[in-house]
Amino acid sequence: MSAMPKKIDHEERKETILRTALDVFAREGYHNSNLSLIAEDSGVSRPTVYQYFHNKDEIYYYAVKLVTGRLFAKYSAIAWGPDGGDEIERMSTILADIIDTAVANEKGLMNLMDVMVSAKRDGVDFADVIHRRTAKLSILFKRIIRQGITAGRLRSVDIDATADAIINLAELQCFQVAFFKAFDKKAALAMVRSYLEGLRV
Repeated sequence: MSAMPKKIDHEERKETILRTALDVFAREGYHNSNLSLIAEDSGVSRPTVYQYFHNKDEIYYYAVKLVTGRLFAKYSAIAWGPDGGDEIERMSTILADIIDTAVANEKGLMNLMDVMVSAKRDGVDFADVIHRRTAKLSILFKRIIRQGITAGRLRSVDIDATADAIINLAELQCFQVAFFKAFDKKAALAMVRSYLEGLRV
């Protein structure tokens, strides 16, 4: 009796290729990387890589989509769940989780940042992709802020500008995790909390 063929978990394989690709991008530079190198390092054939990704850009887009999609689902639950506390507590929880996630995935974050820098040198700008993928998070913060203002718990502020400032604060922390060895998580959380507390009435 012959053994049944092993069922391939396509999402798992796609994520393995993705992680390997980010390592290759960081090691070789975005310009010098190609799907053959990624296939070799992943331990799969080049046609297998092509099954999942047609080019390097697609791999990067998928990395950003995967990370932001998972995080947004989690943050929506925090924002509108029954036990999240007031608006400041909910936003603090979301920002603390962004920082925790960045710290826990420091190597992957460094690779993503390295890819962005390397690609920018080659004339490829991923800023628009990042902006589109974080737009949902910005909308989420705007809704929380608007709710807090309507309820009289938050000061009347420019909602768009405040949400942008919060997103910029989160991006700054992620940047520091990726590039600074001496990242002080406790100080970062205190700064975030201080900014948010300033929104209270």
